[in-house]
Amino acid sequence: MSESPAGKAAALDAADELAGLRKLFALGEGVYLDGNSLGALPAHVPERVADVVTRQWGELRIRSWDESGWWTAPERIGDRIAPLVGAGPGQVVVGDSTSVNVFKAVVGAVRLCSDPTRTDIVVDATTFPTDGYIAESAARMTGKRLVPVAPSDLPAALGPNTAVALVNHVDYRTGRLHDLPSLTSAIHEAGALAVWDLCHSAGALPVGLDAHEVDLAVGCTYKYLNGGPGSPAYLYVAERHQAAFDSPLPGWNSHTDPFAMTPSFEAAPGATRGRVGTPDILSMLALEAALEVWDGVSIDAVRAKSLALTDFFLECVAAYVPPGRVTSLTPSDHASRGSQVALRCEEAPAVMEKLIARGVVGDLRRPDVLRFGFTPLYVGFGDAERAASALAEVLGA
Repeated sequence: MSESPAGKAAALDAADELAGLRKLFALGEGVYLDGNSLGALPAHVPERVADVVTRQWGELRIRSWDESGWWTAPERIGDRIAPLVGAGPGQVVVGDSTSVNVFKAVVGAVRLCSDPTRTDIVVDATTFPTDGYIAESAARMTGKRLVPVAPSDLPAALGPNTAVALVNHVDYRTGRLHDLPSLTSAIHEAGALAVWDLCHSAGALPVGLDAHEVDLAVGCTYKYLNGGPGSPAYLYVAERHQAAFDSPLPGWNSHTDPFAMTPSFEAAPGATRGRVGTPDILSMLALEAALEVWDGVSIDAVRAKSLALTDFFLECVAAYVPPGRVTSLTPSDHASRGSQVALRCEEAPAVMEKLIARGVVGDLRRPDVLRFGFTPLYVGFGDAERAASALAEVLGA
C-alpha cells in the first residue's frame, strides 16, 4: 500500500455510500466479522418485537391472525425477501428451517421430473452438511441414487440420468462463489432441475433467481439478512413450476382452504403450497422488522462494497501478518468470491480464541480455518484494518 493501511481505511470509510447504515444496528464495541453465521441486531427490532408480544399477542390475542396480519406473514415477508434474491413477487414463502426447506425443494424437484429413467440426485460434494444429509434421505425416500460431485466437476457429471442437482451458491468453508448462471444452464441442458442453497449469498450479492431461470431455491435469514437466531428460512418455487409443485410436507397451512378441515388435501395456489404448519410468528415478525434496514439499499452497491472490503482485508493481512502464517482459501478473483475471507492457519482454534478476547469476532471451522464474514451494511474498512492488525498481534508479528 502506498499509504498506511489505517489511513487508507479512513479514506475508504469516508467515501462509503453505505456507511450511514451502520447506525441502524446494535453493534457495541469491537469488530464483528461473524455476520456470515449470525447477523447483527437491527436496533429497532426489540421495540417491534415488544409490540408483537404485548399488544398483538397480549391484547389482541387470536384476533391478530387477521388484524395484525399474522396469517399472511409467510407470503408477505417472502415478497420482501424476493428482490434481494432476484425474484418477482409470489414465488418466495417464509417458514420452517433451511433443512426442512431443502427437503421440500429436493423431493419436490424429483416429483417435478416425471421421467423415471432419471435416477440420480446430484449434490454438491462440498456442501454444508445438512444439505448432504437431507439429499441422502430424499434419495432413499424417492428411490434415487445420490451422486456427490464437486461444483467444478458438475457439468461433466450431468447426463441423461440426472433428475435434480442441489448446489450451494457460496461454499461455507472457503467463501468460494459458484457460477449460478452457467451451472444452472448446464443443469437445464442436461434436462434436470436446479435447486440452489443461498444461505451464504442472499443479502451479500446479487443472485438473479428469475433472470437465470433457477427452478427452486432455499435460504436462511439469520446471516446476511439479520433476522435473528433461528429465524425462519424461505423457499423459492419458480412461477412456472408452482402448479405442478408437489410438496412432500403437505400441511394444513398449504391447503387451498385451510379452515375447511377436509380429510383430503388440495394444494393452495402459488408459493403458498410451500407452507406446512402454523408459522413461528414471534421469530417471523422479528425478521420482518429486521428486513426494513434494506429499504432503499441497492444489492449491487452491497456487492461492490463486499468486494472492496474483502480486497482490503486481504491487503491488510498481507501487510501485517508475516509470510507463511496464514493462507487464503478465498479466491482472489471477484467472480469466484462471496462475502467472507477464509484463512488457513495451523493454530486456528487458539488464534480465534485470542482474537475474540481482543474484541475481533470471527469464527472457526475445524481443524484449521479462520472465517471472517463481511456484512456490508454494518462492517467498515476500519473494522477490516483493525481485524488484520489484531491477527498479526496474535500471531506474534
